[in-house]
Amino acid sequence: MASILDEYEDSQIIRHPTQQQHTRLSASNIGITHSGFVNARLEEEKPIFNKQRIDFSPPEKINHFAVCNNQLCMSLGKDTLLRIDLGKPDQPNQIELGRKDDAKVHKLFLDPTGSHLLISLNTNECLYLNRNTQKVRSLSRWKGHLIESIGWNKLLGTETNTWPILVGTSQGQIYEAEISTSEGSLFSTNPDQYFRLVYTLDEDGKSAPVCCLEIERGVDSKFFIIATTRKRLFQFVGKVPEGAEQQGFSSIFSQNADHFPSFQEFPANLGFSEIAFYTPKLRTSPRSFAWMMGNGVLYGTLNYARPDSLLSDVQVWEYPPDIDFNFNKPISIVLTQFHFLLLLPDRVKAVCILNGQVVYEDVFPDKFGSLKKMNKDSAGGLVWIYTEKAVFRYHIQREARDVWQMYMSMSKFDLAKEYCKDRPECLDIVLAKEAEHCFQNKKYLESAKCYALTQNYFEEIALKFIDAKQEDALKEFLMKKLNNLKPSEKTQITLLVTWLTELCLNRLGTLEGDESKRSIFLESREEFRKFLSSSKIKECLYNNRTTIYDLLASHGNVEDMVFFSVIMQDYERVISHYCQHDDYEAALEVLSKHRDEKLFYKFSPVLMQHIPKKVVDAWIQMGKKLDSKNLIPALVNYSQIGSTEQINETVRYMEFCVYELAVTEEAIHNYLLSLYAKYKPESLLLYLEQTGTHSSDIHYDLKYALRLCAEHGHHKACVHVYKIMELYEEAVDLALQVDVDLAKSCADLPEDDEELRKKLWLKIARHVVQEEKDVKKAMNCLSSCNLLKIEDILPFFPDFVTIDHFKEAICNSLEEYNKHIEELKQEMEEATESAKRIREDIQEMRNKYGVVESQEKCAACDFPLLNRPFYLFLCSHMFHYDCLLQEVSPHLSAYKHSKLEELQKKLLTTSQPTKSRHRPKEEDTVSLGKGQLSRQQIKSDIDDIIAAECVYCGELMIKSIDKPFIDPQKYEDEKSSWL
Repeated sequence: MASILDEYEDSQIIRHPTQQQHTRLSASNIGITHSGFVNARLEEEKPIFNKQRIDFSPPEKINHFAVCNNQLCMSLGKDTLLRIDLGKPDQPNQIELGRKDDAKVHKLFLDPTGSHLLISLNTNECLYLNRNTQKVRSLSRWKGHLIESIGWNKLLGTETNTWPILVGTSQGQIYEAEISTSEGSLFSTNPDQYFRLVYTLDEDGKSAPVCCLEIERGVDSKFFIIATTRKRLFQFVGKVPEGAEQQGFSSIFSQNADHFPSFQEFPANLGFSEIAFYTPKLRTSPRSFAWMMGNGVLYGTLNYARPDSLLSDVQVWEYPPDIDFNFNKPISIVLTQFHFLLLLPDRVKAVCILNGQVVYEDVFPDKFGSLKKMNKDSAGGLVWIYTEKAVFRYHIQREARDVWQMYMSMSKFDLAKEYCKDRPECLDIVLAKEAEHCFQNKKYLESAKCYALTQNYFEEIALKFIDAKQEDALKEFLMKKLNNLKPSEKTQITLLVTWLTELCLNRLGTLEGDESKRSIFLESREEFRKFLSSSKIKECLYNNRTTIYDLLASHGNVEDMVFFSVIMQDYERVISHYCQHDDYEAALEVLSKHRDEKLFYKFSPVLMQHIPKKVVDAWIQMGKKLDSKNLIPALVNYSQIGSTEQINETVRYMEFCVYELAVTEEAIHNYLLSLYAKYKPESLLLYLEQTGTHSSDIHYDLKYALRLCAEHGHHKACVHVYKIMELYEEAVDLALQVDVDLAKSCADLPEDDEELRKKLWLKIARHVVQEEKDVKKAMNCLSSCNLLKIEDILPFFPDFVTIDHFKEAICNSLEEYNKHIEELKQEMEEATESAKRIREDIQEMRNKYGVVESQEKCAACDFPLLNRPFYLFLCSHMFHYDCLLQEVSPHLSAYKHSKLEELQKKLLTTSQPTKSRHRPKEEDTVSLGKGQLSRQQIKSDIDDIIAAECVYCGELMIKSIDKPFIDPQKYEDEKSSWL
């Protein structure tokens, strides 16, 4: 017993191996003629129902068997009970019932938690065993009844208390009972709390055993109780108040006391019946049921929302024809998601609930004996079968793998797709079948949608819809195919987009002329434009836009061509279209919206001709994004031949460029200048003055401006230009023709050239005297310019002019001469005094000396100073001549360095006086003096270069403060010398 359930052995024995292959459908025998999928399974699929025999040899015959929540209980022989926790199969628990009479176990009942085991005896007694105890206890209140069925309380049941449950007897009576354990208490009480009759069932007026009981809770505190006899299935429906579930179910039966409960009855009789339920998940409500009775299996779903009945969509599946009730009638039934399993004395049959066909049959060998019972453990989903000598279990694996084919054969395509969504090769078959089904039933649009999802040949499907003259369905098929393509499949996308465009244009062309179909036409156009706007095909449309334009043009569809141009951002085509149709405002709106500079440059000439103000407003809104120089052709063209409005708008934009954008382009300023000169002379001088008076601030061409102003007779403007060009004589000459005050302002401009200023003022004075003959104004010229004297302008007066007019000016002039003479005298006296002081300083410096001791050393080489020529500075530093030269040379500029070298060469070439015994002649003495003077001059020049200041205390030392002590080029050598 220690090794029970430790190991399992595969002992699946199928006497007719080909039967399953014939009954089971697969993709291989359907055939995938047009699918793009290849069915290449790497290994053989395991069967749905995989039988395994438990490695267990019972010491005695197995009488009864129950399993629930991984708790297995079996009755062995007469008096032995074996319990096994399937989580710990190596720890079985064997209990003796302790019965000395001839009582035998009639049935075993195990609750959903696996904690409460009821043992029905054929002596109309019932025993109770809790999972946590070893003691079997008798239920005294249950005596006198042969228990046939138990309806467990799945809502409230726990490991220690069953809470209210229903008990069915062999006499058709239904009792309500409750069992509670109190192990470990001081006074042990009976586990059965109460046992009371709540209802009695019958068949044809006679009592009949209650074969099955089931309790389920619905919505709104509603409970459903299902009870079966041999031929009838009863339903009791009633409400239990919220929180009163622990009070039991007697109220439900009392609600049905006034009228006979609803039931379903069938004529045939097996002598018993059995009902099975399918629960998708643990601790959830069942979803379907299967009732095994005399006429077959009643199958249906459970609808908890129905008010009067829990059963829904019921149908009866007849037993397979090879079942003979005289020899091998069904013993037990188990329901799975798509099958119900019938247990016969020697085999198990699996019948599909979708079509009633036997899809699996497993024949057991005779050596194990006849099959007794079949149970399903909802906790693990395993199906258990036992004989007197062996125990078997079935693993149910991927039960839904072939369900899609059955749904497909029933034309339930949505369910078929649901059950093969993770198997693309099967899904393709279902879609193809659904598409063909819809096509045959003339549901062309639905057919097209399905065909688009299949891998069938594209050409065949397209031709199919073309032959059927279903253009809408063809379009739907192409659209779905397009949506399913990957972005990398560019060729296919191009083909479909072009074809769809042609189909849409054909449809629009057909509907356009029919006023009765105006709404359909508008919907079709909106659909077509939505297609063109699709982001998925944007790249394809852009790459093939020429083809699309040709298609649109061939159909004469101008509006959609414009729409497509906007999508492709081909605004040039859009604007050209608007301009060709004289819709200039729409063209400008497109320009302003998309702000493309190149398009502004291209279309501004046309737009400026018709809507100049709005065009200029658009230019101003663009601001610096537009290069105003590129707009000059549009401005020049229409400012020459255009109206006053166009000219004014041209000037407005030019002023915006100059004053707001601060454009410095010469062409812009020249053009604005020309506009002012021709059309707005009142603004010309103001513009010239605002742009500045210095040539570096001017952005227009001065010569062009001068010529332009001269051509149009704007003399003041010409004077202004002359002033900027610093042509003051020309400015004064021209200004005298306009205004003497203007000429005066020009004459004062050359501040640094007094001679020119005087000349200009003389021009003004001559003009005033000779042309205007105004002596008083001429005298004012003398006061305006301090360079003019009365004697300068006297030659301009006539010979017979009286002196009274300029007597005061002559007196003022003489006074100024006297004042100037006095100033010169004062300056001469100061200069004489300064020269005297300088001569005294020179004499003092000649008598200044310094004392040099014999032990003094050179500040540079630290050798005795008196050995060689030396220099003594006022700061007391003393240097040898050659040492000082060496210290100063690196700091000299290139010019002084070259001059020093030149002086040194001259010093060497200067001849030395020769020693002679005879007295030199007078000529030799003269030449010697000249050479000596030259040599002394050279030495003086050298001293001025190298001894101008002390090298340690002067400016050279200050300038060299940022230089390193060690020459960077010699740093490495110096560094290595220290190592």
